[in-house]
Amino acid sequence: MTGAVPAVVSRAALALIGVPARTARRLSARTHTVVYRAGLADGRGVVIKLYAATARRNAITESAAIRAVADHVPVPALIGYGRVPGHEATALITADLGPLTLGSAMRSGRISDGRALKDLAGLLGRLHRAPVRPTAPRRPLHEQVTSLGRRCPPGSLDRIAPALAAIADAVHTEPVWCHGDLHGDNVVIAGPRAIPHLVDFTDAAAGPRESDVAQTLVMTDALSTLRARTVTDAYPLALDHHLLGAWVVLHTLRSWAHSSPGDDRALWARRLDDVSRRTPHLFRTRRPERTR
Repeated sequence: MTGAVPAVVSRAALALIGVPARTARRLSARTHTVVYRAGLADGRGVVIKLYAATARRNAITESAAIRAVADHVPVPALIGYGRVPGHEATALITADLGPLTLGSAMRSGRISDGRALKDLAGLLGRLHRAPVRPTAPRRPLHEQVTSLGRRCPPGSLDRIAPALAAIADAVHTEPVWCHGDLHGDNVVIAGPRAIPHLVDFTDAAAGPRESDVAQTLVMTDALSTLRARTVTDAYPLALDHHLLGAWVVLHTLRSWAHSSPGDDRALWARRLDDVSRRTPHLFRTRRPERTR
C-alpha cells in the first residue's frame, strides 16, 4: 500500500536515524511484524521492520545476528534499531537492497532451480562460519518441542519420537549462527555484480548446522534424493546426515502444524507422509487399530 506515511514509520525513521520518511509502502504484515519499504527525505531507500511488543526478543535477535555475521556473508546494512517513541513497537531499519530476490529470479527463469539451491547452500556455508559468542541467543530443543506440542494433536510428537531422540542424543558440536528460515525469497540480489544478500533474520539463533540446512531443504521442497544432494553437495561444511534427516522430520512437522487449514495443510500433510516413507527409521510405527 502507498499513500500517507504511517505515524509509526515516520517516528521510527526520525527517532532512529534522524531523517523523515517521505514515502512508505507496506511489503508484508504478519502476526508480530510489519515491514515497509520507505523513501527518506535525503533520497535513501530503507526497509523498516516493526516488531510488536510481544516479539521484541526477535527484534533483539535479528539486530544481533546481522551485526555478528556481516563480515562473513552479505547482509543489508543495519542503519537503525530501537524502540519507537510513543509506540510499543521496536523498529529495525536496514538499507533497501531492491525487490529482486533469488526466488523471483528462479520463478522468472533468470536462474535455474539447481543454481538457486547451490547458491542457498553456499550462503549457508558462509553464514555458518561466522563466530558465535556465548551470549548469542539459543533455541533449546525442549522449547521447540513444547511449542510444537501446543499446536499438534495428541500423538503427533509420539509419531516422530525416533527423530526427536536422534536430535537429543546427537554428539555435541560447536553451534553456528542459524538463519532459521532460509529460502529463495529471503535472499535479495543487489548491486551491479548481482550479489545475493541474506535478509530476514527474525528466526535466527545459534544451533546445530544440520538444523539450518534441514530447514532450507524443507522450505525449498528439496526433499527428494536428487534435490537434497544438490544442496548438501554444494554445502561446504561437514554434515551428520542421520541428524540432518531427523531435523528434516521435525521441521516438516512444524511446517504442517503452522499451516493453514485447507490446501496448505493438505500439502504439508503429503510432504510429511513422503518424508516418513523416505526415512521410516525416524518415525514410530503406528500400532494397528483394534477391531471389535
